[in-house]
Amino acid sequence: MMRMQKTLLGAGGLALSLLASSVMAQTLTQAEIDQLGNTLTPIGAEKAGNAAGTIPEWTGGLPVDAGAELERNFSENPMTADQPEFVITAQNYQEHRENLTPGQVAMFERYPETFQMPVYPTKRTVGYPESVYEQVKRTAGEAKLVNGGDGIDNFSHGTFAFPIPKTGGEVVWNHLTRYRINAKRWYMQAMPQTNGSYTLIKLEEEVGYPQLMDDVDESTIPNTLLFFKQRVNAPSRLAGNVLLVHDTLDQLKEPRMAWVYNAGQRRVRRAPQVAYDGPGTASDGMRTSDNFAMYNGAPDRYDWKLVGKKEVYVPYNSYKMAQPDMMYEDVLKAGHINPEHTRFELHRVWEVQGNVKQGQRHIYAQRNFFMDEDSWMINLSDHYDGRGTLWRVGEGHIAFNYRNKIPGYTIETLYDLLAGRYIALGMYSEEESAPQFDFEPSYNQFTPAALRSSGIR
Repeated sequence: MMRMQKTLLGAGGLALSLLASSVMAQTLTQAEIDQLGNTLTPIGAEKAGNAAGTIPEWTGGLPVDAGAELERNFSENPMTADQPEFVITAQNYQEHRENLTPGQVAMFERYPETFQMPVYPTKRTVGYPESVYEQVKRTAGEAKLVNGGDGIDNFSHGTFAFPIPKTGGEVVWNHLTRYRINAKRWYMQAMPQTNGSYTLIKLEEEVGYPQLMDDVDESTIPNTLLFFKQRVNAPSRLAGNVLLVHDTLDQLKEPRMAWVYNAGQRRVRRAPQVAYDGPGTASDGMRTSDNFAMYNGAPDRYDWKLVGKKEVYVPYNSYKMAQPDMMYEDVLKAGHINPEHTRFELHRVWEVQGNVKQGQRHIYAQRNFFMDEDSWMINLSDHYDGRGTLWRVGEGHIAFNYRNKIPGYTIETLYDLLAGRYIALGMYSEEESAPQFDFEPSYNQFTPAALRSSGIR
């Protein structure tokens, strides 16, 4: 169970603002903080539904007993009876364009015969433990952006740093500091060719958060956000390779530390390339390091502009792909994942646009994130190359784990519009277990010295 956190959080302004703003943080008034849990949800979303009635009021999310516990630590799909209200296709997407992102429009135009979006009734299922709500309300307005938004200060291992944001940088940091708990998971990654053929990359991952680890003294690592370890289990040519990452809150003050263990060489080495646009683990160049979890790492290479809040059809309540009878071959198809197993709903999202700063470099000259207001998780992302061409389109298919009160991605996809290929990451329906949240890590598991034993094959 999550321990009560001694945290310092928050900063920002009125959550309903749709104006682009600078990276300078603004102090919250007590009246603004009092909106949390009233007109706003406890983490800063609009509690009310929309005027059209197509987005309902938030009422607390799914209860912990929304479905039964199944084999292998899986949970029952609580929405098996739901049917799509309509399906968006290449033939009718213009009718829905107001609620589509440029990336979604591009997918209809790139794959007119096969890409579809089944749209279901909107259900605001995400909710968090009361301890999270209490912490966010208590500490709202205390965290501050530093270095022009590149880092965050006055934030002692809490969550949702800026529940009432006014700047693009604050919204990005809400994704980076969203509520998460220690976890261990087994999952797959695949990069289908244009003909649909693929090789499964089996990955094992452990994540620990300092405030939730009994043997970590927070005062000795005040700038640490998380510890991350990832091992490749298959195919055999890659099996045993291990990645270790220590992520920080201000990566300019104290950069990300990363190490890799190469099973063939039996050596541990520092890995500065595991950041920004360095290649993702075993990804065949189909994703960058900072594409993982839709976006991660230091945001310092971009100027972040808050475009505003809008209503968009996003992948949501994606329980079908997290069921123990779902086969990977039924999901992974040529061009894109099988739309029969996807679910889209109309939700309010925050749009943030990042443009590479003068003097910096990244293969994505511009990236636009569309972030779910109820979870502060990135649902959709558009990535542009240096010529201004829309290059890659990302989808984060969210489902709420009601038994553990935490949302997550059942699959992340990144579509390369130019190559006609994509990468799918995070599916676990055929693995030995669904993600485990009773994981109790120790600091020793996340040291470079532990990499060699982790990688033995």
